[in-house]
Amino acid sequence: MSDTAKLQVPGKDVEYPILTGSVGPDVVDIRKLYAQTGMFTYDPGFTSTASCESGLTYIDGDEGVLLHRGYPIGQLAEHSSFMEVAYLLLNGELPGKDELASFNNTITRHTMLHEQLATFYRGFRRDAHPMAVMCGVAGALSAFYHDSTDITDPKQRMIASHRLIAKMPTIAAMAYKYSVGQPFLYPDNSLSYTGNFLRMTFGVPAEEYVVNPVVEKALDRIFILHADHEQNASTSTVRLAGSSGANPFACIAAGIACLWGPAHGGANEAALNMLHEIGRPERIPEFIARAKDKNDPFRLMGFGHRVYKNYDPRATVMQKTVREVFKELNVSDPVFEVALQLEEMALKDPYFIEKKLFPNVDFYSGVILSAIGFPTTMFTALFALARTVGWVAQWNEMISDPEQKIGRPRQLYTGPTQRDYVAVDKR
Repeated sequence: MSDTAKLQVPGKDVEYPILTGSVGPDVVDIRKLYAQTGMFTYDPGFTSTASCESGLTYIDGDEGVLLHRGYPIGQLAEHSSFMEVAYLLLNGELPGKDELASFNNTITRHTMLHEQLATFYRGFRRDAHPMAVMCGVAGALSAFYHDSTDITDPKQRMIASHRLIAKMPTIAAMAYKYSVGQPFLYPDNSLSYTGNFLRMTFGVPAEEYVVNPVVEKALDRIFILHADHEQNASTSTVRLAGSSGANPFACIAAGIACLWGPAHGGANEAALNMLHEIGRPERIPEFIARAKDKNDPFRLMGFGHRVYKNYDPRATVMQKTVREVFKELNVSDPVFEVALQLEEMALKDPYFIEKKLFPNVDFYSGVILSAIGFPTTMFTALFALARTVGWVAQWNEMISDPEQKIGRPRQLYTGPTQRDYVAVDKR
């Protein structure tokens, strides 16, 4: 392949370098396009634009590949822990035994929130959406932790990263407790990251909470599978906010706000709502027929993926996990039976096979979270909890990049051309 791309524009021919990454498509470096031609590119949604250089996560949607620092997501979800993956994303390599122990210790000792934040929670209505609470509290952290907001100091950046990863489960659990009128539980440093979150969410002061290891492992896997997903909408939002020099807590609050959108973080909730709509296994053929009908607006939620044109690699792990959780918790809800039978029928149906409409991670994660006992309003909050790791890793990478500059997308202007102001009495 040529190392330059040639572009013909009225009046001149220009050449642009072709850059090659370690894996994936080459990119055309068009940073000098406007200076040389007076033109911009037009790419709504930035789906054909590389907004940054990154060494964190690689996705090949056609082949169903997801790598974190080169490691396949399936291997990490099967054999690793969320804390290991967090260390990997932040530092570039899997930790040794002592490194992991030190990292666990650091995160564990940052899990408590400033006591005044309990008062902050009480300013919300009890029926406030957990994402509204998380967005507000995450942004408010910058008002309490002034010693980690200097983004020019690498040590402060890492302290802020550790604090965000450590405190997000506490923030999410307190949002849940507040919504159901139960007292907040302080973190327990003897538990794992995920076990501690389960206790803070479902435990009560009146009795001891025993963490179920099957549930703990399932939730830890869900956290791993949602830890990072390249330059998606919320990650791009965090990077864009960070490019202005905003403090890390404000950047993560911006990411939470973006993730809240139903087209992004709310997909597993939509999938579970669809299963409730189907209701009983015997109604599945009716809804499959509707999904095939072009004139019917009904869509099978949790099937197919915007990025993955093949099987979602994260869903493979969830197939096994959903059955482990159902068996452990002795689940007999017809909605969960609908999920298992719908999965089986769709995987055998020629229409779904031809269209590559395979179950994705959202299809499975929603039914697992519901079986564990989380209300649907908490699903996106759990997504935000897990994705915080990816957000802070991406933010750190961006701040350290010498090529980084403030984000400033261009536009194709189609409004009125220049015109003169007319006084109000003459209009």
